Amino acid sequence: MIIFYFTASGNSLAVAKKIGGELKSISQEMKCTDLNYEDDAIGLVFPVYANEPPKMVQEFLSRAKMKSDYFFAVGTYGMMSGNPFKYVQREAKKNGYQFDYTNCLLMVDNFLDNFDVKKEVQKIPKKKIEENLAVILADIEARREKEMPAGIMTRAVTKMCEPLYRGIVSGKMSEKFTVDDKCIKYGICANVCPAGNITVKESVQFSQKCEGCYACLHMCPQNAIHVKNEKSSDRWRNPEVTLKEIIDSNKQ
Repeated sequence: MIIFYFTASGNSLAVAKKIGGELKSISQEMKCTDLNYEDDAIGLVFPVYANEPPKMVQEFLSRAKMKSDYFFAVGTYGMMSGNPFKYVQREAKKNGYQFDYTNCLLMVDNFLDNFDVKKEVQKIPKKKIEENLAVILADIEARREKEMPAGIMTRAVTKMCEPLYRGIVSGKMSEKFTVDDKCIKYGICANVCPAGNITVKESVQFSQKCEGCYACLHMCPQNAIHVKNEKSSDRWRNPEVTLKEIIDSNKQ
């Protein structure tokens, strides 16, 4: 079994690790010229941004050629999942397959524009993360075929969020970032960026390839990177994922 994952705060990587199999970072796979894969089961785990998968995930699905008896996808989200699998299935069908099982998992929201990380952490017991993940793991192990339902309201909200998503993945999100004088130019921000959008020389410089994942903000050991009007001074890394794992997943 192969699991393709995209991670920034570690939430999706933590889920991928629980599922098991051979883990492949989409950020690293996108550097390969050969994107042909075949296995008895192929999975996809990704964070949901404004009701959609990250831009890089959609680009990967559009380019990759996959063969399997069983495809599954899991989206991790913090407030509203919407219908991210609309986009996943669209790209899959273009390449001659579809996902047999799709589901979402409510986790800690770390989009600093809207959420206070400390309050989100306090909500962990109510989110029932482990309980809900256990259901997903059992479904995948049993090779259950089930698509997450998307009613009229869910589809409508997903459609309404498309302009917000376009803003997040426009590459210009990093124009909202500031770096304060706590920065020691250690370079972790550059190493955790899945898009290779950051260079650290005399100062931290952002390009126009930002995925809007906020890995740089959350992983900075000095808490020196900020987004305008952020709702939290706290940062989040999933406790089941190490900083090294995120660097290994994303370093370009």
